[in-house]
This record gives sequence, C-alpha cells and structure tokens, in this order.
Amino acid sequence: MIRKLEEGKLIGNERGYAFFVPENKTGVDYFVSHSDLKGAMHGDFVLAETVQTAEGRNTARVLKIIKRGIPELVGTYYSGKRGGIVVPDDNKFFTNVFIPFSKGARAVSGEKVVCKILSYPKKQAPEGLIKKVLGKQGDKKTQQKCIEFTYQLQTEFPLSTIEHAKSLKNVTEKDLSGRKDLRTKTIFTIDGEDARDFDDAVSLEILPDGNYLLGVHIADVSHYVRPNDEIDVQAYERATSVYFPEKVIPMLPDRLCNDLCSLVEGEDRLTLSCIITIDKNGKVVDREITPSVINSKARLTYEKVSLMLDGDEKLCKRYDFLLDDLKKMNDLAILLGKVREDKGSIDLDVKESAITVDKKGEIRVERLVRDNSHKLIEEFMILANVTVAEYIYFLEQPLIYRNHAHPSEEKLETFYAFLSGLGVKFKRPKGKVYSKDFQTILNQTKSTNYFTVINRVMLRSMQKAYYGEECIGHFGLSEERYCHFTSPIRRYPDLVVHRIVKDFISGELELQEKYTGFLEQASKQSSEKERNAIEAERAMDDYYKMLYLYDYIDSEFDAVISGVTSFGLFAELDNGIEGLIKIEELKGGRYKLDKGNFTLSNGKKTYKLGQEIKIKVKYVCAENAKAEFTIID
Repeated sequence: MIRKLEEGKLIGNERGYAFFVPENKTGVDYFVSHSDLKGAMHGDFVLAETVQTAEGRNTARVLKIIKRGIPELVGTYYSGKRGGIVVPDDNKFFTNVFIPFSKGARAVSGEKVVCKILSYPKKQAPEGLIKKVLGKQGDKKTQQKCIEFTYQLQTEFPLSTIEHAKSLKNVTEKDLSGRKDLRTKTIFTIDGEDARDFDDAVSLEILPDGNYLLGVHIADVSHYVRPNDEIDVQAYERATSVYFPEKVIPMLPDRLCNDLCSLVEGEDRLTLSCIITIDKNGKVVDREITPSVINSKARLTYEKVSLMLDGDEKLCKRYDFLLDDLKKMNDLAILLGKVREDKGSIDLDVKESAITVDKKGEIRVERLVRDNSHKLIEEFMILANVTVAEYIYFLEQPLIYRNHAHPSEEKLETFYAFLSGLGVKFKRPKGKVYSKDFQTILNQTKSTNYFTVINRVMLRSMQKAYYGEECIGHFGLSEERYCHFTSPIRRYPDLVVHRIVKDFISGELELQEKYTGFLEQASKQSSEKERNAIEAERAMDDYYKMLYLYDYIDSEFDAVISGVTSFGLFAELDNGIEGLIKIEELKGGRYKLDKGNFTLSNGKKTYKLGQEIKIKVKYVCAENAKAEFTIID
C-alpha cells in the first residue's frame, strides 16, 4: 500500500462523490467518497492523502481545501418559503446553492440564472446571490447563453477591434508584390452546404511526366492580422472558433472571416499556397510553399461534388470546365488514402451526428456521412499539413506542431482487456505499440456487430492531440511530423504557422530568437481553448439531440448496446443519439455486471456490448442532456 500527500483538483459526480486528479498528472485518478470530501466540491484545488493498494484500488481523502474552483455557476432558480435555491446545470457540482430572498435579484422560479457563490457554511449548502437572469427555462437562446457562460466563451469583439477590422482594405496592386499570381488557374473551394467562411481552395494539374501537381491554397490571414495588433490579441485569447447548430462564435471579426479572408467565388484573394508534386505511386517528389493570389472559379459543396462524381448530368454540364480536374482529384485522393493506410494511419469509424435546423426551426439529427467528396478534401489537407511540417522541421526552424502521443500503458491494458472480454483474438505487440497495430484490429473486426463500439473504445484509449513546439509526431495519422496549416480563419496555431513560413520565405533568419517562449505559450493556450470549445460544442449538440428526441417519446428504434455498467445499459441509435436503460427496466430478476466480459446477466438472459436491440424512448430531458430507453423484447 502506497500513501502520499498530493495537491490537485477535484472532479465531482452527480451522485455526490468525486475523483481527485493530482497536479503532477500521473494519469491516475483517485476515488473520493462523499464522507471524505470534507466540504470540498467540484473544481476545488485541494490537499489530499492518496492511497494505492496492491490490488490496484486508488482512493483519496481531502485534508484541506486550498482554493475554491468555481466562484460562479449557471443553473435554474427555484423559490421557496425561506429563500430560493439554484440547481447547477453542471451536475458535477452536486450541491444546490441557497439564495436568500434579499439576494434573489427578482428571479422567477424556473428561470436560468448566473449565481455567484458567497460562502460555504459547514454542513450546509453554499450561499450565493443571483448575478444575472439569463431567461426562461426551456428556451433555446437561453440554453445557449448558459453554455456560453459556463464555458466562458467570448461572444462579442470590442468595438475598437471591429472598427480596426473594418478599416482593412481589399486586395490592392501593392499587396500582389512578391506573390505568385494564380488567378488564371482553375482553383475552387469545396465546403459544407451551410459553410460561411472558405479558407481553403484546391487545384490540380497533370504534368507531362504523368505526375500530379496538387495546389492547396489557404487564406493568408497573416497578411491582415499582425502580431500583437488588436485583432491578434483577440484571436489569441479565443484561439479557436466555436460551432453550434445555429450559431458560430468566430475567432476573427466578421470583416475578415466572412469577407477579406474568405475565398469567395470570383474575387481576388491573398493566399499561402502549398504546391506539391506527387508521383504515380503517391510519393511526394517536390513541393513549393509560396505567398500567392488566387481567384476561385467555383464554390462547390460536398453534396455537389458527390453528385458530379456519380455522373449527375445537370451539375456535370454546369461545371464542365472543372469536371476533369475533379475526377482526377478523386483518383489522387484514393491513391493518397491507400498510401496512408499502408503506413498504418488509423481511420476510425465513430458514429458522428449531423445536426441541422431548417428555416422553420425543425431539428434533424442524422448520421454524418463521409463520402468521397469529404475524403478528397481531407486527404489534401492532411498532405499539406504534413508537407509544411516537414519543410520547417528539416530547415530546423521553430514551429507549433500538432502532436498525438502513443497511448499510455494503463489505457492500453484497459483496451486489451476490453477486446479480450469481447472475444476478439489479436496479436498483442511486444514493446511499443504502433498505429498499424490498431489498424489491424479494426480491419479484422470490421464485419462484427461490435465494430462501432470498438472504434469508440479505441478512440478513448488514445491520448488527446495537442499543440506543442516540440515535434513528437502524430500517432493516429502515423506521421513523424505534423502541424495545422490549413485553417487560419478558425485556429490560432495555423495563423502562427503561416507567419513562421512567410518569415522564413522572406529571408528572416532570427526565427528562433523571435519565437522562443511565445510558441510554448501559444501552444498551451490553444490546446486549452480547443478542449474547452469541444466540450461546449458537445454540450450544445447534446441539448439539440434531446430537443429532437422529444418528438419521438414512445417511438421505437433499432439500437446497439454502447455501454455496460452496474446501473444499466447505454444504447446508441443509428444517428448517434445515446440513452440509458436503467437496470430496473431489465426484466427477469437481478442482473450482475461482469466487467471483464462487458455483460449484464441474470443467469438466463445476457446483454453484452455491441449487441443489437430494439428500444422505446421513455424519457427525455434536454437541459440535462439525458434520455432513457426501455428494451422491447
């Protein structure tokens, strides 16, 4: 048994217990029972005694609260006889907040509010005041405000920043100096139907020797956003755009992301082009990275491209001037995909949901389809990112890399145990695991009904990708060097990469001195903001999924068991919506969990991970993003 005194953060659970995460980030979380919290709550920074037993049980008890973690929170206000309470939206904060009548700010029962916590009386609920009323419970705009506040998203730009953006000029002759003029080339964009900003365009030529000449042309945001100017300060703070079903919170002001830096059809636009020569085997044999100017010849969508590749007569006639290029692009994308697959790149098939809202406000949730048109752009962008990373790496210049580390031993053990529990036979690698090993597992389980579940668990077993100035490679893509270059409108690291590339091209030699220190700060900031944005987007998507599911209460669906726990089963619909089947809903007596085999069984009936079932939607709560199902025998 190993005992330690450690400082760290608490992650609460709605059932009243928490997990202690040490500050040294050992990868081990410690269970803290409610009685051992000593009044500490979700988000608090504490001193704790941790205990690791020989059997692998990790527990902790709080000794001292060093700093409270959540000074303000969002929740629903309810009035009572002696005062009101705020029920936090974040169920990790498992205690209600008491609001005296004098501090209720005239909030009405059922309204969503921002609550400031004033004190933490011993053995009593925290006491607070209503700082702001956000709106009525159940309203979409109110829920959006709640999520924006919870994740501290900056939704507005200062007026001075907007005015500065408006003062920026359209492309002038002076701007063209030193740029490669590609305006006569057949260059076009391919994006989603509802896309508003277009920061990447593509082109393709076949050279006399049969090689491909691929052009990936990216909006030159760095021409307009200079280091430490007003717009750059705001972009650094945000670090990423945030996408909700009915709203985008942009990293850059509208004048840039939807005008000057958007590669709209028929307009001259400044770009940074990555022009890559690829042989018939898919090998990169040459590359040129250069400032350029383009004039997009068409604004295509994924749907249009798919139809054209399938031979849609009307669209093929309309875009006959680029149809041949498009077909050759598809051939090249297939070739590049095969090269990546041979290297061991992992192509996960995780069910993702496409959420759309029509003009009438009707919500649709469908399974996101990745067809050849999506894969075409994906392959070209990946290749451009790899090419730029290698270009700067071998020049021994500084850069922000996109890193993806190998899975930890602990997560690997859990994943391998999961596969064994499913009865999957696999060759366990000796020593270091490689992406090719994961790819092999996916290939041999592709025809099984638990393939989707394996994809999800495999994803969870991997580390999270992050930004860093040190190049460690990208495990998932099986690349030794990788960066983000292709989306400077919506990602700050891409903007920094553009600046470094342009600085080197222009002959600046002191890049190490110029960027040392800053790259570390920008990498950390961008990684943290990216994780925060992902969580906010997931929270908003889950809310919309439940709004959609409201209309299907008592409806029946085919589903797959996506999770097995001691308190029930999780089932996933084909469109990616997940719900809980409580253990008491299962007929036939008492069920027991077999962790090793991921099953719930009563001796006669067994439910296992990946099993296909039929369910009925029983209960939906949009604000808590929860759905409950029952099994139809």
